[in-house]
Amino acid sequence: MGIGERIRFIRNLRGMTQKYLGTLVGFPEKTADIRMAQYEAGSRTPKEDLTKALANALGVSPLALDIPDIDSYLGLMHTLFALEDRYGLTIETRDGEVVFRIDPRKGKDAARISEMVYAWAPVAEKYRAGDISKDEYDKWRYNYPQYDDTQIWAKVPSQEFSDAMVKAFKNKLKE
Repeated sequence: MGIGERIRFIRNLRGMTQKYLGTLVGFPEKTADIRMAQYEAGSRTPKEDLTKALANALGVSPLALDIPDIDSYLGLMHTLFALEDRYGLTIETRDGEVVFRIDPRKGKDAARISEMVYAWAPVAEKYRAGDISKDEYDKWRYNYPQYDDTQIWAKVPSQEFSDAMVKAFKNKLKE
């Protein structure tokens, strides 16, 4: 989710209009909604001082608006928060351990990512159990979805298979 999408998402959570938020950060009332629409659409990117002003007006950290930097702990946390908003990531405590899960009921995006995570889980379990090597696990992860055999994703048959099927059933197709 880009900065414009985050601004719109949080603005909508707060029940603010584009015009209202724009005037809060100092844009003239006449153009406040137009300016905010440009930032939310991604045709303009707010500079650091405007990002801070927007965050302040929305009552969030500037990190909640920025594109998260997963190479920092705070950036990673805000990435997880964005995943919660967009894909239904939930955090729970089960048997004294913190676990993440995807709630597929949180919408179409959540359902889709849930399917993907459910495809990943058994492969990760095979690796942890020693049934596949680190190289095999990495091959699966770094080529995803090529080696996903869960049948969740539609697989297109090869041209050779398609040609063989046509040849095998050619006489039946003519009837």
